[in-house]
Amino acid sequence: MLSLLGGVVAVILSGSPTGVIILLVVGWLLYNASSETYGEQEGTAYNGHFGCTCYHPLFCFNQFGDLERALLREGNVSSADDWRLVLQPIVARYSDSDIRRFFRGDAAFARPELYEYLEAERYLYAIRLPANAVLHREIEPLLTRPVGRQSNKPVVWYYDFLYQAGSWDRPRRVVAKIEHHKGELFPRVGFIVTNLRRPSWRVVKFYNGRGTAEQWIKEGKNAVKWTRLSCHDFVDNQVRLQLFAIAYNLGNFLRRLALPRSVKHWSLTTLREKLIKIGAKVVAHSRYVIFQMAEVAVPRGLFRSILERIRRLRPREPVPG
Repeated sequence: MLSLLGGVVAVILSGSPTGVIILLVVGWLLYNASSETYGEQEGTAYNGHFGCTCYHPLFCFNQFGDLERALLREGNVSSADDWRLVLQPIVARYSDSDIRRFFRGDAAFARPELYEYLEAERYLYAIRLPANAVLHREIEPLLTRPVGRQSNKPVVWYYDFLYQAGSWDRPRRVVAKIEHHKGELFPRVGFIVTNLRRPSWRVVKFYNGRGTAEQWIKEGKNAVKWTRLSCHDFVDNQVRLQLFAIAYNLGNFLRRLALPRSVKHWSLTTLREKLIKIGAKVVAHSRYVIFQMAEVAVPRGLFRSILERIRRLRPREPVPG
């Protein structure tokens, strides 16, 4: 069932090739997530980071918000545990595709074995790097607050350099972003390890795209309710998470492939309340059935347009030879 989720995504993407795939792994973000529990579910444990008893699932999204793979994990595992179980099947699925491949991950996935794996698979990546004293020494001249009257607009500097931690097999490029904000004594500093050759500001902009995954996770929690993992056995809850993930993807496919531009901004919750979870009066005749629905939520023209877009998605039947 784990493979079913990615298989459906592959079919959808094959119908509209993009030339690029960007993977965002999150352990609620290589996204970390918590699924809070209240009973005696097998595998739940207290997680100090989230401050609750929970499961700790791992998700991997692509740049369109499609959920490529989801894995339920016990509540007390670290954020990057089992990253190979999630990432390797996805990488294998795209290995023969003639596309550019990218990866974004949070600081929990700043692991040398992950860098080496992505480089071997020819992925370009940008991963947040936890700060340390050595990194701060590299940018020490930029940490001093600018002289003179402070601007209301933050003063932002970028700097890149080669860095090799003790556990790394070789030096890698690190991009630093330093922000001096008015009224703040110390600057805000972030580090990103990357093999991208883009200018430093573009590397930071690419990495910041990972923030959209937080919105997708919220939609999964609020619209699909994928945190409702109330079975006792761990394996049963793993299956429930996969079913929730499939439901999330169906909603996301509908949003990005069938909604007209005027309503493409709808959240999955809005989509559910206005298009799916609606009432209708059914009038049956001898030759046809009529569904009479109120136009308060969705006007007739919009509903017709959505149905027409869905009809176009159906694969064409082969023409007889």
